[in-house]
Amino acid sequence: MDRKSFLKKAGFLAIGFSAFGKVVRAADDPTAFEGDCETTNDILGPFYREDAPIRYDLTTQTDRGSRVILQGQVFGDDCETPIKNALVEIWQCDADGEYDNTSPAFRMRAGWKTDNEGEYAFKTILPGKYKNGRLYRPAHIHFRVRADNHQELVSQVYFEGDPHINDDPWASHPSASKRILPIVLEDTKGNLTVRFDIYLKSNP
Repeated sequence: MDRKSFLKKAGFLAIGFSAFGKVVRAADDPTAFEGDCETTNDILGPFYREDAPIRYDLTTQTDRGSRVILQGQVFGDDCETPIKNALVEIWQCDADGEYDNTSPAFRMRAGWKTDNEGEYAFKTILPGKYKNGRLYRPAHIHFRVRADNHQELVSQVYFEGDPHINDDPWASHPSASKRILPIVLEDTKGNLTVRFDIYLKSNP
């Protein structure tokens, strides 16, 4: 799909934004939390593919771009109960801003099932950028998260300091503010990490 078609198609695939609440310590128990910690939705976009392989490492030796560990936990809407066996899918463009939409390699696409602590992790690269019309979309990674007895989440994460966030209608939306994440220099060897904890709403 050409980039000019992205905005039009993405509009039809949009998932409605939800208000991001806040989590506060309960007044009578400083170890407990109360409040709405729902992770907000974002557009699915036109580049999602079913049946991405279950794997941790999305990279190959020929991939350009900075390696990064993307990790976090999936919780329920009480803000603290981890959800095991949730399917976390991610997809992104490569360093040149291209998506693999057809190859059997499913490049820059993967899924992972959370463990008993609700934890997931992927090794990937920091994504490149591509134009929508005259503007670049900020660098982003797509998420689709599904778990029994919970509502499906379709979302995206962005990165602090990206100069294209303010001009992007989705990244600049107030409900995306908690999904603009820092890239952390983890150690003296230059390893980078990004943490994204996910909170799913229970089914009604």
